[in-house]
Amino acid sequence: MAKKAKDTGVNKSQAIRDVLRESPSAGSKEIVARLAEKGIKVSGTLVYYIKSKARKAKRRQKRLAAASVTRNGSAVDVVLRVKALAQEVGGIKQLKQLVDVLAE
Repeated sequence: MAKKAKDTGVNKSQAIRDVLRESPSAGSKEIVARLAEKGIKVSGTLVYYIKSKARKAKRRQKRLAAASVTRNGSAVDVVLRVKALAQEVGGIKQLKQLVDVLAE
């Protein structure tokens, strides 16, 4: 049976995020030391994990923002542009062949 976690009343991950908010360029050893001064014992690996999660969230926000800016409008507009492109290259079969060649 699993051991019950001790309720220390402190969320270590949130404490790490708070220290990172105060000094974003702080290294993991510095964060561990600052939290140790406050009486919160954390490992360096937990700090690395929380920092990587924050970077991942930032990257995802950037990607979503870029995708919303570069969206090509409605699906109907996209279909009409594909149809026009197909007519330009000589038909749907020709367009499909071109796409297949590009996919290789």
